[in-house]
Amino acid sequence: MKKLFVLGMGLCLVLAFSSCKSSESAYKKAYEKAKQNELAEAANKQETVVEAAPVVEAAPVVETAPVAPAPVREEKVELVSGDGLKAFSVVCGSFGVKANADGLKSTLDGQGYNAKVVYNAERNMYRVIVASFDTREEAAAARDAFKAKYPNRQDFQGSWLLYRVY
Repeated sequence: MKKLFVLGMGLCLVLAFSSCKSSESAYKKAYEKAKQNELAEAANKQETVVEAAPVVEAAPVVETAPVAPAPVREEKVELVSGDGLKAFSVVCGSFGVKANADGLKSTLDGQGYNAKVVYNAERNMYRVIVASFDTREEAAAARDAFKAKYPNRQDFQGSWLLYRVY
C-alpha cells in the first residue's frame, strides 16, 4: 500500500511539472511589447516629417554654399507647463507619461533653459520644448546649437522642429 501511495505521489508531481506554462516571464513579454511599440513610434516619427517647399531657383551665390532647410513637423499642441509658446519650437523629448516630460523639463530648467511641456492630443504625447521662436531659421539654428552642446546625448541628437498648428 505504501509503494502504491509513493508511486501515485510521484506521478502527480510529474504531471504537475510537465503541465506548467512556458518559463517566459510576464515582465519579459511586456518589455518586448514596449520595445516593438517604441520601434513602431520611431518609424512613424520618420514618416511624418514634413519637408520644406521646393526652393525657387535664384541667382547663384559664389561665396557661400546653399543650406538645406530643416524639416519641420506640424502638430496641434497645447501648452501644459512653461510660458510663451511661439510658432516654431525645438523639441528634445517626447513622452507618453507626463511625469517623464516634467522630469526632463526640470533637468533642462536646471541647466539654464526655459523649457516647456506641450500636449498633442491626437498622438497622446507630451513634447518637451527647449526653445520657441517666431521663424524657422532661428529655430533651426537653436536646434543645431542644442545638438552641438550635447554631442554625447543620443536622445538630444534626435531633436526636431515643431510648427504649432492652431
